[in-house]
Amino acid sequence: MPDTFHLEIVTPEKKVVDTAATEAQIPGKNGYLGVLPGHAPLITELSVGEVTFHTGNNEQQRLAVAWGFAEVLPDKVTILAETAERPSEIDVDRARKAKERAEQRLTSGDTNVDVDRTLDALHKAETRLDVAGKS
Repeated sequence: MPDTFHLEIVTPEKKVVDTAATEAQIPGKNGYLGVLPGHAPLITELSVGEVTFHTGNNEQQRLAVAWGFAEVLPDKVTILAETAERPSEIDVDRARKAKERAEQRLTSGDTNVDVDRTLDALHKAETRLDVAGKS
C-alpha cells in the first residue's frame, strides 16, 4: 500500500493545495474525518473548520475552510471548498471584528437576528483566528 495520497484543495478562485500527503483531518458536516492512504471511497459535505495535513516530509500544514464537499478515494482526496485560507492569508483584525459582531448579535436580544447564520459567522471567525494563531 502507498505511503501517501494526492491532496487537492480548490476554491472557486484558485487551487490552494496540490501535494502528496501522508494523512489529513477534514471537517465533515457530522464531525472531523481522518484520512490515511488507502481510505475507503466516500463523499462528504464540509463544515466550517480546520483542515490539517502532513506532507511527505512530515511537515504539518493547516487551513481554515468553510463549506463545500470532499471526495475521498484510496489514492486521492479532493476538497472543493467555498473558502480555504492558509494562516498567512488570514486577516486577523477582520476575523476579530467578525467574531465581535456575531457575539453582539447573539447577545442583543433582537428577535430578528438569524441565529443559525450568526452562529455560522461566529464559528468561521473563531476558526480563522485559531488557524492564524497556530501559524
